[in-house]
Amino acid sequence: MPNKRLLKRVRQIIEKPKDVDFSALQRLLESFGYECRQPRRGSSHYVFRKAGAAPITVPKKKPVNAVYVKQVIKLLDLEEWYEKNS
Repeated sequence: MPNKRLLKRVRQIIEKPKDVDFSALQRLLESFGYECRQPRRGSSHYVFRKAGAAPITVPKKKPVNAVYVKQVIKLLDLEEWYEKNS
């Protein structure tokens, strides 16, 4: 069973995808096994990689554009994961 912090973070991201900051999204992806790769040559786009999964690219902005947050929700199937684990 996941810890309470992770459950709370997932719930907040699902409920308010427009208000997610980059560090919260980074912690979420890392808790699901993704590794963050720093951008090269001044780019603001970070790439998150996990073996056997498609890479996820997210620009570092505050807040993160809701399009990218919704993409993460869909790729990780967070809504179903949250229902199963809460």
